[in-house]
Amino acid sequence: MLTLDNINFTPKDILQKEFKEKRMGSAYDPTDVDSFLDDVIKDYDAFNKEITRLQGENDRLKAKVDELNRQVEVGASMGSRSTNEQPVSSATNMDILKRLSNLERRVFGSQIGNDQSDSHLL
Repeated sequence: MLTLDNINFTPKDILQKEFKEKRMGSAYDPTDVDSFLDDVIKDYDAFNKEITRLQGENDRLKAKVDELNRQVEVGASMGSRSTNEQPVSSATNMDILKRLSNLERRVFGSQIGNDQSDSHLL
């Protein structure tokens, strides 16, 4: 896991880094080194922006979790009070819909059959 304590260089450190030349000549082309370091700095900047964005998102999500936990606690305490006042139904929405559909078939089923036979006569 990446922590900010493990980072050795900032983009500014990389930008200002100067390499020593050997006495017998430069081992590296300074232009190549500078170009490479420019790319590394761009990556560091991108990583820093992403870390900041993720930290903000993490803070927002933690706040949302805290809010939802408070709502659950309030709901649970209110739910324990309301159990004495109202009976709790164990039926799910799907059970209710199935019962309603069966009831509609029984009530309106005979009428639908009669309407179809009447329209057939016309």
